[in-house]
Amino acid sequence: MDDEGTRGVRGASADRVPGPAVPPPPAGPPREPWAERPASGESWADRPPTGSSPAPSPGRPPAPQPGQPSAWTSPPPPPPARPAAPPPPVEQPSAGAPPLDAWLRTPRPPQAPGVWRYGFTPRPPEQGEEVSDRSLLVGALISLLSALLLWSLWRNGYLPYRLVPLKLFTPGEWWNPGTSGGPRTIEGSDALTVYEALLFGLLAYGCGRIGNFSELFRRHAVGRGQPFLALAAALAAGLTQLLVWKETLPVVRPVLVLVAAVAGGEIYQSQTVVNVIYGLIAAAVLYPFARLGRWRELIAARRGTVTEAPADGPAPATANSPDQWPELRAAGWTDAADTLTAEVRTGRMNDVDVARLRHAWAQATRIPDRLAPLAEAVLRTGGAAAPHPSGDRDLPRRTARHDVLTGQVRIGRCAEDPHNPYARRSTAVALDPTLLGTSLLAVGPPGSGKSARLVRPVVEALGLRALAGQAAVLAVGGAGAPVGPDEAFDVVVRLGNPASAHDLDLYGGTTDPDEAAAVLAEGLVGDVGSLDSRRAATVLAQLLGPYRTAHGHFPSVPELRELLDGTPAALTALRTTLEAAGHHAMLRELEARARQAGGPGDPAPALADRVALLDRPAFAGFFATGPDARPFALRSLGQYPLRVRVDLPERGHAEASRLLTRLLLAQFTAITAARTDTTLFAGLVLDDATHAVTAETVRGIRRLRSVNAGAVLALRTVDDVPEALHTPLLGAVGCTAAFSGITTWDGKRFAEAWGKEWVETREVAQHTVFADQPFTRALHALRKLVTGKAVTTDAVTVRQVEKERWSASELAYAVPAGHAVIRLATVEGEHAPPLLVELGG
Repeated sequence: MDDEGTRGVRGASADRVPGPAVPPPPAGPPREPWAERPASGESWADRPPTGSSPAPSPGRPPAPQPGQPSAWTSPPPPPPARPAAPPPPVEQPSAGAPPLDAWLRTPRPPQAPGVWRYGFTPRPPEQGEEVSDRSLLVGALISLLSALLLWSLWRNGYLPYRLVPLKLFTPGEWWNPGTSGGPRTIEGSDALTVYEALLFGLLAYGCGRIGNFSELFRRHAVGRGQPFLALAAALAAGLTQLLVWKETLPVVRPVLVLVAAVAGGEIYQSQTVVNVIYGLIAAAVLYPFARLGRWRELIAARRGTVTEAPADGPAPATANSPDQWPELRAAGWTDAADTLTAEVRTGRMNDVDVARLRHAWAQATRIPDRLAPLAEAVLRTGGAAAPHPSGDRDLPRRTARHDVLTGQVRIGRCAEDPHNPYARRSTAVALDPTLLGTSLLAVGPPGSGKSARLVRPVVEALGLRALAGQAAVLAVGGAGAPVGPDEAFDVVVRLGNPASAHDLDLYGGTTDPDEAAAVLAEGLVGDVGSLDSRRAATVLAQLLGPYRTAHGHFPSVPELRELLDGTPAALTALRTTLEAAGHHAMLRELEARARQAGGPGDPAPALADRVALLDRPAFAGFFATGPDARPFALRSLGQYPLRVRVDLPERGHAEASRLLTRLLLAQFTAITAARTDTTLFAGLVLDDATHAVTAETVRGIRRLRSVNAGAVLALRTVDDVPEALHTPLLGAVGCTAAFSGITTWDGKRFAEAWGKEWVETREVAQHTVFADQPFTRALHALRKLVTGKAVTTDAVTVRQVEKERWSASELAYAVPAGHAVIRLATVEGEHAPPLLVELGG
């Protein structure tokens, strides 16, 4: 196709790096046979399953069979000019975004379930409770005044025995007699000068630690940023220099004494040496303030030479970095690896191309005969090799951030809430197939954001994985549901709309009457509690088996209704056909149905009433089963990476829509459980699962995680499911989401499902202390001045109690609008506690 290279390219306003402009490709580039779209009027159901050998359709070469050489083995034609691929990943911002090779090198470390792994940066350790500004300032002032008082008492000789430690380590002839005797020689005076400088340093250090001057500086200077930080450091440096050279601070004289003691006093006869020493002292005093004020960074920023890389930036390019395609190089296909490396660096590939080719290479390594054809296709078409059957290389539009390499879609951010663990607060939350494989149940009233902020991103993520050849997705919703545009799907079935290009197979594509009867019975009367679906399946099997034997296909909706109603003309015609063909076993089935008809508890009337919902003029032409009918069969999801959307006529035919939703869910669970090849992840997304869940489908949902499949069910309230299934449904799904606005009744069910946890509670009883002595009262008054609180004694009781993670009242009233409480679990058994998530954050 001429537009293959630009198909699915998002507009210029998308978050991307635009690809280079290239001339259009020549008409008719060679394509792999299996990568073509279905012909007009043909559905995916017409294509045979893997291993069959149908006759080739006109104008289409036959698909390669396993073990046979594919079209890649033929001599390649001259390589055509390749079209520009869709843009790099959407999560890269349009301004200053790294290219695709940098996106590939960005680390994605393994994390707990639900953590957005792309460029993940751990949250800094939790800090203790901060001291108030008042307490901090008063404490620093008191510490400073106390230090000044001690230094004044020291300098004026009011502290006894202050020279005793110095006299213990110096000769006695340096000092006058007595414990308070001063120096008698020059050496004693120099020792006292150095001693006082050391004590002053210790006093300054203790004052800074006790007064918490570092926190004061961080909060009121560093917190304001540049240039205030540099200016404050400069003012402090100037004041300190003034005090140093005025000899108020003991710095200059002790340094001169130490230099003279080491190098001798003759060194000061040179004025140059003296000036150098003074310069070093000034620089040494200035250096700490330059570090604190970050003068170097400020100057570099002013000059425009600062180049700060983000903490979660890409790793440097190496020979084994992902953008160099090391897996191809290790296999010896260096030319193919060089081709893809050039495609990545020139912007001719996007994230979907990378994921698709990686998956294709991983699949080809299992069958060595496929490696050479795939490498040759890469050399011919570059990033367009091994395309999706539709030819699309990206979705027409993305509404969420996706990381196709890990299969994650970002749905929001953990809120700063005490219910969330500290390590998860403010971290991004994402869903991936390992989580969706346990199935997800989302409950919230209309307008809470289920469709736009959860269902749509999940459908997009599965659609992207389908384009990469790793998944198949079926999205079911009402007409106009926000699950994605038509261009984002391969098959769009609009039931009840005459303009629909595709039909739906009520029997799911099966040829086994018993299997078709079981699934159809579940869809028709699975929600009727008083009716046994197994008896209903038996009734349907007694009619479907003979009809298929007689006509070669299952009955259409009007014919099935006539058979269930027991219309004599329909039963007589079927009996005559079976007798003429000699199918005695099927005649016995039909006679058994005739004997049971009209008996007590016969489910046929209820089945006929439900089938009548589909036998309406709006559905005329749908659900065809004749030899010329080609409806879409759900069984194709297990064979091809399809993107399918089914639109239901919820407005005019609400009951029929619920019946069809229930039928599709039953077909999905039955078909995915029966498939043998579970390479593709099969995903079902129900935008409205009201009255769609039955006891059998709950059991089917439990089995999905073992067959690489999952379902997403959205409900307005848990009461849309029969009360007997509330507990089994919440236990069957691994991921649950409670949106803002649910009732306390729904919140109670979620609280019970999420369980309890052991927490430590502290009960503090405060008692005011009344002082009797004047000095004690003065100390208490000083403490109240510093802390702003009266002096009290605390009686603390610590206990371990079991408490609900989220109570019903909190779920009903404490979840803000635009938020949801989500509990996640993986198919391997890992789980995360219920998290309050800001959707879209």
